[in-house]
Amino acid sequence: MNKFLSIALASALSCSVVSAKEISIGAVMPMSGPLAAYGQVTNLGVELAHKQQPILKNGDTIKIVLLDNKGDKVETATATTRLISSDKVVAILGALTSTNTAQAIAIADKKEIPVIASVATNDQLTAKREFANRVCFTDSFQGEVVANFAKVQGYKTAVVVVDQAQVYSLGLAKAFEQAFKKNGGEIVKKIKVTSGDKDFKAVVSQIKETNPDFMFLPLYHPEASMIARQSKQLGLEKPMFSGDGVANQTFIDLGGDSVNGYMFTDFFDSTNPPSQTSADFVAFHEKETGNKEMNSFTALGADTYNVLIDAMNRCEDPTNSVCINKEIKKTTGFDGVSGKISIDSEGNATRSAVIKEIKDGKAVFKATVNP
Repeated sequence: MNKFLSIALASALSCSVVSAKEISIGAVMPMSGPLAAYGQVTNLGVELAHKQQPILKNGDTIKIVLLDNKGDKVETATATTRLISSDKVVAILGALTSTNTAQAIAIADKKEIPVIASVATNDQLTAKREFANRVCFTDSFQGEVVANFAKVQGYKTAVVVVDQAQVYSLGLAKAFEQAFKKNGGEIVKKIKVTSGDKDFKAVVSQIKETNPDFMFLPLYHPEASMIARQSKQLGLEKPMFSGDGVANQTFIDLGGDSVNGYMFTDFFDSTNPPSQTSADFVAFHEKETGNKEMNSFTALGADTYNVLIDAMNRCEDPTNSVCINKEIKKTTGFDGVSGKISIDSEGNATRSAVIKEIKDGKAVFKATVNP
């Protein structure tokens, strides 16, 4: 009898192993090129979260297929198409910037493959896109945070420097301008630049002539750091504020002393983890990397993965991308690494923001702003 029980048990275990499968999810990140600083730290969060939770509740194993889009729109399209057609992914994480993420969503939406963006904040990103989702706040919220902070500081006039080649920059600039004017502020000048520009001396000269109370630069770190450097060289000393586009150590390294006092909005601060889940992940990050400081993009990278796994675990068939997308949009009060996250039927997240200031080469926490 025991012999038959042993055979039956072995057979059941064998069937269980056979039924468990490997499910692929895609990640599109700028791992090289001018935006690599964003992609590398975000992907680190995905990898660490995957290391903590590599298997679904039903025993299926998760495989991450990472493709480098080099920060380029065409490369993003190629990577997204390959992930869906060749790698048969059930969902995609990425693709960082709003411009590239919009490209990934445009392709994935037609194939009914959900995308979860980590830090793509442009308001229009999810508009009329059923399979678009994000764990970050939107530019309309971020713009209000900056405008309200400026009001508290007593700033009445501002110059806005906008990157006309980036939808992120255009959207964030518009959101800030509307909120700043609503608060009684005046945009005394709006200056357009383009990604890849190196010489901003003429821009700095225009700002000096205008003499605003402060400067708002909704830019990515390469251009923002150069404007800060050239402002210092030309004797322009005005408070500078950016969005999450400068939320990385590379910005501080490039800017050097010229970015001391620079302020920006961010999603998370590792010195002020909002929950035990967050504190535990920060400790895990330190254990795995040897680094006590954790970038906010790493936290959001982890959150995209964890929100996805949570949704997949709620689907009877975790390979059903339509079900996964529906469950992502039912996310409520999710205990994320970066804080509590709720995602609505449009795929937009409700969450807090933080304000940081650079002091002596480090980004220092100033305040948390709740929605």
